[in-house]
Formats: sequence, structure tokens, C-alpha cells
Amino acid sequence: MPPSDVLIPDSELAVVRKPLPHDSAPRHVTGAAAYIDDIREPAGTLHVAPGYAPIAAGRLLDVDLSAVSASPGVVAVMTAADLPGANDISPKLIGDDPALADGEIRFHGQVVFIVIAETRDQARRAAKKAKFATEAAKPVIDVDEASDTVLPDYAFLRGDPDAAIAGAPVKFSDSFRIGGQEHFYLEGQVSMAVPGEAGEIFVYASTQHPSEVQHVVAHALHLPTSAVTVEIRRMGGGFGGKESQATQWAVLAAVAAWKTGVPCKMRLDRDDDMIMTGKRHDFRVDYSVGHDEDGVLTAVDVAFAARCGHSEDLSMGVVDRTMFHADNSYFYPECRVLTRRYRTNTCSNTAFRGFGGPQGMVFAERMMDQIAYRLGKDPLDVRKANFYAAGRDRTPYGQQVTDNLLPELVAELEAKSDYRARREEIAAWNAESRILKRGLALTPIKFGISFTLMPLNQAGALVHLYRDGSLHLNHGGTEMGQGLFLKVAQVVAEEFGVDLGKVAITATRTDKVPNTSPTAASAGTDLNAMAAVDACGQIKERLYAFIEQKWQIRRHQVRFRDNQVFFGNRAMSLGELANAAYLERVSLSAAGHYKTPVISWNRDKAEGRPFFYFAYGASCSEVTIDTMTGEMKVDRIDVLHDVGKSLNPAIDIGQIEGGFVQGMGWLTTEELVWDSQGRLRTHAPSTYKIPAASDIPEHFRVELFQSDGAREKTIYRSKAVGEPPLMLPISVWCAIANAIASLRPGGVPKLNAPATPEAILKSVRAMVAGD
Repeated sequence: MPPSDVLIPDSELAVVRKPLPHDSAPRHVTGAAAYIDDIREPAGTLHVAPGYAPIAAGRLLDVDLSAVSASPGVVAVMTAADLPGANDISPKLIGDDPALADGEIRFHGQVVFIVIAETRDQARRAAKKAKFATEAAKPVIDVDEASDTVLPDYAFLRGDPDAAIAGAPVKFSDSFRIGGQEHFYLEGQVSMAVPGEAGEIFVYASTQHPSEVQHVVAHALHLPTSAVTVEIRRMGGGFGGKESQATQWAVLAAVAAWKTGVPCKMRLDRDDDMIMTGKRHDFRVDYSVGHDEDGVLTAVDVAFAARCGHSEDLSMGVVDRTMFHADNSYFYPECRVLTRRYRTNTCSNTAFRGFGGPQGMVFAERMMDQIAYRLGKDPLDVRKANFYAAGRDRTPYGQQVTDNLLPELVAELEAKSDYRARREEIAAWNAESRILKRGLALTPIKFGISFTLMPLNQAGALVHLYRDGSLHLNHGGTEMGQGLFLKVAQVVAEEFGVDLGKVAITATRTDKVPNTSPTAASAGTDLNAMAAVDACGQIKERLYAFIEQKWQIRRHQVRFRDNQVFFGNRAMSLGELANAAYLERVSLSAAGHYKTPVISWNRDKAEGRPFFYFAYGASCSEVTIDTMTGEMKVDRIDVLHDVGKSLNPAIDIGQIEGGFVQGMGWLTTEELVWDSQGRLRTHAPSTYKIPAASDIPEHFRVELFQSDGAREKTIYRSKAVGEPPLMLPISVWCAIANAIASLRPGGVPKLNAPATPEAILKSVRAMVAGD
């Protein structure tokens, strides 16, 4: 049930909408927050390390593990032949991703065996002693080399884009590349499995999807799902990298515990983590565009070639979301959005913050820039001319855009960032500066909120009210630093009218709330807070009935606020009421459930309403580039972002800032490089550059767009904030292109992502040469 007071004035809310600090903030900064590797190990715990072959593609003819087994401290070695159940760690048990390679090697870093030893150091050293006999094949690394796909091609089609483009007043075609991204979570992949007395197993896993870990571990051990319990209190970051790909390490720890009968822990080394786990999908994008003399689109035909890696993993949903966001904020009168999902001899790419949406938006914004530069217009004017509007409000997949805030939001940011005056000032500066060039861009985002796999749009929660008035909260969401636990606790405190300290936040466990969805798709708070409200509502309904029976006071006269319950001319603490209800045998515990209303999606017919609502935002970025070296500096960032009526402004602003920096890294400094033998060469902080504090400009202004809140009945009219901010820094990438465009009026920069110094320098040279 939705909260009864979603429309009451903010001034009457005591906990919700307050900028409260993260519930674990003091423990984070003091190092006291316990992660999986900090849990006290049971006596006799063994440690697991992976071993892998030296090739990226080919056959595994033989592996000699005798030296491994004879190494100091080694207790056991396991291969695929030793697994008691299914050798499959794929999502939904698709069957295409073995936990341990068996005969075929599909990518460099694919685990062939595990070593179980007394210490982690002993296990890792022993794993290096394996001797492999292989028959290597030439690995397929890039989509240009690929021919096989992990899924059939899929497309959205509206009208006849071929004819519309052919008849358009202005038309062009182009192609570019969008790179992948390493998750680079601070806490790497780690799991610990503890066997029980009757064959059951308890797994601590750093995962965004405890129920999937539970399900796959059960299959690997040939156990019923009820015999496996998974717990996670917090992750040191996930960003999608622990949605499906935490499962393998939990499975391997679990089978090691099954083999030895003692607790086993597996924590990947950073290099192994980067080599063995998936990234953001990278793409080659080929497209043709038709528009009129004012830059208004008539038709778009775009094909996304995705590098998916050796197995399907989550490539169906990820690349579908690229398609859902290939329009970003713009109306395509006629269009074709086609995707091909190529199989390569690389680790399987997977979920990453934005789940494919950022790549679709990068295409849309590059297209807007190209139209503007070809016509000699300001890119912002072209963007605004193509915004969704009345009569032009259907997405390529048919959903009507009914809540478009962008015209108002962009106009406000345009004014607050002083965009027009700065545009003129930068043009004058560039005319006088021969080597250094400045660029400016203001880009919008429109991001759909909901899982496009419909069954995932549900959540459960468990709430206990104790006799002293304290509350115990548990739900299916996972905490990875984003403040989900705090927000849901705020909602529960508000529902019962008590201070936040009265609500005990507890670890996510599959034996408390079953059959959970992953914490992903920016839907963690939307789903789990609503489930918690349902649980609170059930308890309050019983208390209303109890009050009515005992004191003859109707429910509309009862108020939960200020740590008390007011009814009639009475007031008592929540604890006093709870104790009185307990004495009359009233249940004070409830399991809540919520499913997102009104949404639907038929993938076969490509029709429906896949998103409950859209989150909007815009950012204005200014950069300076050195045309001699390709170096780039971000000078200023202004952000205005829509979170509806924020549950916690401090948490939301932190999410926007963090998402912006992470997205900026993806588009500027973070480059993944494989050599011709299929080996990842950027597998450590020394070779893979995430943004540093020095990359953030002094002027980094983030504001929340003030509105009446989400139009749909979301939790207290708030909107999701996890993923949408990652797409805001597309303005940085576009500002770099804008700086390059100043080198030759009428020229169109050819710039791939990420815009590394090498990519910038290549684009500069092409611009100067007139290519």
C-alpha cells in the first residue's frame, strides 16, 4: 500500500526529506565498518585461489596439477570434474558460463581450477605452479572480427526510416566507438561459505543479488534453495559489477566448503579481479540521419554493435536498455534502432551503472552535436528544437512521455550557468589562443526507471515492532554505499512517527526476505521502501483496530508523531501502545510486498510501457584542451538534477556528484586495452586511470531541481538517483568536441569515447587536416 501521507506538507515530515548522514558514515571513515573480509573467520577457515590457462581461446588438452597439490599448505585442488552439481554460474542458469572451464578456453583469465589452502598466500602461490597443455586458437577481441552472437539481433522500427532519410533536406552517415569501463569497486569480489551440520550452507557474499547467489549455489551443490542462506550487510561498491558476477566466487567458495567440510573464503586479488570479471559493454555505432534546415530530425537509423564477451550474462537487458535510451531526450519521427550482440574471447561484459543506457545517450548527443556543427548552429539550440513535446511524445518503443520536465529544467540551468554569455566569451578567447582551446556544452538526460524484465519489479520487506517501541527493519535491497538502508529506515521511522534511532538496520538475508530482485536499475529505494511501507501499514492497521476496540477511537483520529501515538485525548509512547497490544495478543510483525504498477513490456512485439517514470537532469561543462599534446582539463561543472521530492537531499547530492565523476572517468580517462593474444593489459591502477581529486574542478555546483515531485505514486513522491547522474558528464565529452570544433568553422569533430589525450590529439589532427 502507498504511504498515506505522501502529499502532506514537507514541514510536517520529521525524518523524510531531511539531509541525514549515511547510517555507516562514522564507521566508514574510522575503518570500523565490517565488510566480508572483515568478518571474524571461524576456526580452521581455508582460503581459495583461482588458476587459469595462459591462452584466451582454444582447447585445454591437459593440466598437470601435481605441483599445485604438493605445495605447502594445500588441502585440496578442484576442477570441473569435482563439482557435485551444475557447472554453471550464468544468470537464470542459462547454461553458457561454466564455473570452471572444462575442455574449452573462452577468454584469458577463465578459471580452470581452484586451490584450497591454509592461507591465502599459500593458495595463490600454489595456483601458479600448474602446467597446461593447450591448443591455442586466434582470439576474437573486437566486434569488427566477430561473426558469432550471444543473442539474435533485435530492433525497434517506426515508419520507413530509409525512405525518410533519402528524402530529407539534409542527411549524413557516420560511425564511432564507445569504450567499456572497469567497475573498480574499492572492495573486490569476495565470498565466505560456512557449512552447516545437516548439509546446509551459509554464504557471506559481496553481491547485489543475494537471491541469485542462493539459487546458483544451490544448483552447484545439488541442494534445495532453502538449504542455502546468503547474507550481505554492505559492499564496498558494486556499480553493477556484483549483480551477476559475484555469483562465481560465492559458488567456488561454497564448493570448496562442501569439499573440505570447513569454512572457506575466496577473495580475488585486484589484478585477477580485473582480468576475470566483466566490464561495461563497448560499442561500435553506425548511423544515418535525416533532418531539416533547422536541425529538426526527420529520421534516424542507428545500429549498435556490442562486444558482449564469451557468454550472454546480462547482455539481453543491458543492450536492450541501450536501445531504450538511444533517443535520450529527443523525438525521432521515423527510426530504426538495431542491435547486434557479438561473442568475443573476452570476459563477459555485464551490468554497469546505467545498464547500457549511457551508451545510447552518448550516440544521441554526438548526433545533436554533428547536426549543429554542420548547420553552424549552437548545439544547445538544436537539442532544444528536438526535445519531446506535445504531439511529438512517443519514444521509439512506443511509450508516451507524459512528464517531460526538460524544457523548464534546461532553461533554468541555461540561466544559472550563464551559458549564452560564456559561449560568446569562449569564442572570443579561442580566436586569440593558438594552442589552448576551450569548449562548452550543456546536455540533458531522460532516464527510464524500472527493470525492463518485468518480474524483477517487486520487493519484500520484514518489519518487527518490539514492546519497547523499537523497530527491526529488513528488506531485499543491498547496501553498496549509496544510502539505500538509510532511506528505507527514514521511511519506516516516518511511518511510525519515531526518531531514526528507533529503527534497527539489519543485513540483507535470504532467509528473512526471500526471492529478492537485484539492487539495480536505480529501483532499490522505489521498491524496497514501498515494501517496507506495506509492512508498516499492516502493523498499523492492527494497532488502529486495537485502539478502536479498546478505546473506541476511530483511525482517522490516530496520529503517529513525535515518538508518541495521539488519539482522542490520550497520548502514549509507541512502546506503551506496542506493549498494550502485545498483552492483547496483537501481532506486531509483518512481511510487506510491493510490485510496480502500470508497467508492461512485450519484447517480442516491442510494445508496452517499460518505465514507471523518467528521471531528468542536465549539466553544463567547460573544458580546456591542449591541441599540441591532447591534454584536457575540466574547468567548471554546473548540474541541475531531478530527484522528485528528495527523501534525503544530502544522500542524493552525494550520488549525483559520485555518478558524475564516475561517468566523466568513463568518457575521458578510463581505457581498456587488450593485446592481440586476448590479454587485458590495463588490469591494475598503474595502467587503468580512474579520476583523481585533481581532475575535479573547484567550481562543481550541483543543485536539485525543485518540483512538486514525481507524478506517479512513488515513495513520498521521490525519484531514483542511483544511475541517471552517470550520464550527466556526457557534457564533458561534448565540451571536448566543442573545443576541437573551434579549430575549423563548419568542421565536425570525429571523437571516440573515451576522449583520452591520444583520442583528442587524433581528432585535432583530423580536424586541422580537414578529414
